[in-house]
Formats: sequence, structure tokens, C-alpha cells
Amino acid sequence: MNNAVKHAIDVLSTGTVPEDAALLSLLSCETSEENQYLQEKADAVRRQTFGNHVYIRGLIECTNYCRNDCYYCGIRRSCKDVTRYRLTPEEILSCCKNGYALGFRTFVLQGGEDPYWNDDRLAALVAAIRNAHPDCAITLSAGERSRESYQRLFDAGADRYLLRHETADKAHYEALHPTALSFENRMECLYHLKDIGYQVGCGFMVGSPGQTAEHILKDLRFLAAFAPHMIGIGPFIPAAGTPFEKEPAGSADLTVRLLSIIRLLLPKALLPATTALGTASQDGRLRGICAGANVIMPNLSPPSVRKNYRLYDNKIATGAESAEGLFQLKTQVENIGYAIVTARGDYPDIQN
Repeated sequence: MNNAVKHAIDVLSTGTVPEDAALLSLLSCETSEENQYLQEKADAVRRQTFGNHVYIRGLIECTNYCRNDCYYCGIRRSCKDVTRYRLTPEEILSCCKNGYALGFRTFVLQGGEDPYWNDDRLAALVAAIRNAHPDCAITLSAGERSRESYQRLFDAGADRYLLRHETADKAHYEALHPTALSFENRMECLYHLKDIGYQVGCGFMVGSPGQTAEHILKDLRFLAAFAPHMIGIGPFIPAAGTPFEKEPAGSADLTVRLLSIIRLLLPKALLPATTALGTASQDGRLRGICAGANVIMPNLSPPSVRKNYRLYDNKIATGAESAEGLFQLKTQVENIGYAIVTARGDYPDIQN
């Protein structure tokens, strides 16, 4: 085993962030011995806090309308071949009811930045879910909004908010987004959310166009400093009809390695094995769990619309990735030594 790689892993395991050169050597480690050592260290740290528990979140993809034109996204405003849909509040509440019966105690409402879902409508929906399911956590993933909007949604009953930072490098951010979106505003939104009191999630794409090892290093430094409660990473997967449709996909192997690194970097974080990882690699989600992830988000959306929430090509939403496949998912997770639990799965230091 490379001594620099082993040293970097051992330093991370003590809760200390290694020097840049050590982290860069860790990002490039490729031998099975090195990756196994890294994974074992990450798994041991995860078990110290979470045991063998894997939390499930019920994902509800509320709308695929979006006002933005991010260059990588399959539901960007300029994509003409997308069949647009918008779930009604009644449909979303029905998804929550069905999910609750299956054992879900967290609902994740995700969608494009759809102007229809203004503060009045979204706050009313959050309040209705909170009233119907007072013992559940409500997570929103509805993009950039004003601080006042975030506060109103929090006051209505939202507990968590997911807003991927995408990249911690300003120039790289600008290469992935049109000028209408700014790196500074994305970061300001994250700090507003944390200041209000949300459990905050951020994250980045692995292998996005133009990404370098130094960019990932910046991402890791940002995560260490910001200390989010949740971190979602997944490989970049190109989407038809976007400026990046011909770009190569990101690496599932590097994504799995980064899950272990992030687990060591932030031992208490809620760390999903994402749908993108499951799309990029058939056993990606299970590999992610073994590497230190402890969250899976099966799809609770109506089956009729799942194929239309096409953030990238060939996105999975059936089988063990769906709410209907929960028994299959539980069996798969048990077979690798972990257990699906029906609990809110809050960040360990949060009291409810």
C-alpha cells in the first residue's frame, strides 16, 4: 500500500483533515488494497455513530418545470423533449399517506424551480403534511429562494433543505451554469438555511465537465468548513438535449471512494447512496452503503410521472429504487450486513 495514501486515511480517521497533497493522493488511489482499507475505516466510523442502520427517505418528485437553464440538467428550461408535469397538493399528500403506511418517516419534496410553487402554495403544502404526519420529517429541495422564503417554509413545518452547491470553485460553477445563476448566491442560500435552523444538505457532481482533482479538493475543504448535516454526491451522467449531452459520465468508483472520504471527514453526516450512483453502476447503491453511506431515498412519486423527472439519461426509478420495491431493498441491504430502519433519521446532534 502506498505510504502517502495510508497516512492520509489514518489522519482522516482521527478527525483531522490531511494536507492538500495527502488528500490528492487519496483521491487517486486505485489499488484494491488501498480502497478496501479506506472503506473499512469509513465503515468503522459510521458504525460508531449509526450502527448498521440505513435510513430511508420517501422521494416525491413534485414538478419537472424549471425556470433555470443549468447546462447539465435534463429538465432545464430549454429542453424541449421533456413531458412537463406538476403534481397537485392532493397527489403529494396521497404519496405521503402511502409512504407512511410503508414505514417512511421522512418525505423529500424535490422539484425544479417551478414558479407555480410560490411561498403561499409551498408553505400551505408543508403545513398540510405536517398536520397529517406530525411525527415525520419534511425535507425540501426546491432550489434557490430568498431568506424570507426559507424562513416561512421553516415556520410552516419544514425540517430539512437540500441544495447542492455543485462545485466549490467559482469559475467551475460558472462553467456549469448560465449567468443568471451566481456562485455567490448559491453559497449565501446555504448559509441562510443553516442560520435559520434547517438540517442542511449540500453536495456536488463527481466528474462534471471541467472538474479536476483540485476542484474536488476545494469541495472537500468546503464541506469540512461548512459542516452540513447531509451530503449528496453522485456521478455526473449526461442528459440528452443539454449542452453537455456528449460529455463523458463521471466515475462510480471515484464516487464510492469519495463517500468513504466524506464519511471520515464528517462522521455524523447523513450520507445518501444516491440514485445517480445506482444509475451509473448496477450495484452502486449497495457499494455506497458499504463505503459509508447511510441513507437511501426510494421513489414515492406516482409511477406515471417518474420517467418524466429526467435529470439525466436512464435514471432508475423502479425495482429496489422504488417504494414498491421496499421489501427487495431491505433484503439487499440485509444481505450486506446492514438494516433498513423506519425512523426520521435526524442528524445525531439535533433534538426533536
